Amino acid sequence: MIRLAEERDIQSILKVTKSCAKFMISNGVFQWNDDYPNKSAFQNDIKRNELYVLELDDGIKGCIVISTLMDSEYIPIEWLTKNENNIYIHRLAVHPQLQGKGYAQQLMHFAEQFAIDNNYSSIRLDTFSKNKRNQKFYELRGYKRLGDIYFPKQSEFPFHCYEQVL
Repeated sequence: MIRLAEERDIQSILKVTKSCAKFMISNGVFQWNDDYPNKSAFQNDIKRNELYVLELDDGIKGCIVISTLMDSEYIPIEWLTKNENNIYIHRLAVHPQLQGKGYAQQLMHFAEQFAIDNNYSSIRLDTFSKNKRNQKFYELRGYKRLGDIYFPKQSEFPFHCYEQVL
C-alpha cells in the first residue's frame, strides 16, 4: 500500500534511506550519505503533504516525494515544458533487500498517475550521474535527460535532470 507519510513514520523512513545509502556506497555510488537524506528534509516533506511511503505487511519499505516545489538548482535547465505546472520527484527509495521486485516501479507509477489525475504538464527529477541503474530505470520509463546540476554537499559529480511530458 502507498499512502501519505505521517510524522510517526520518519524513523522507519530513515532506516530505509540509511540502508539505501549504505548499499549504494558499497557499490561505489556516492549519491546519499550521512547528511542526506535527513530527518529535517522528511519533516518538511510531511508538512507539505508530499511524502508517500510504501507500506508492506512488516512495515515501511520505501518512500517517494511528489513535490510541486522547484528547487533553485533546477533553474538553469532548459526544460521541455514551462515552469508552472510540474511535479518533482525526490528521495525515491526502496529497502535494498526488496530492490528488483518492482516496488520502485510501483512508486513511480503512483507518482505518474498522481500527476495525470491532477493535470500536471510534466514530471521532473534528477539522479546521480554515477548511478547508471537509476538512469536506465528512468529512461526505460520514457524520461528524457536534459542537463546537469550539482549538489556539492552530496558529491563533486553532477546529477542528471530528466523530464517526462504528460
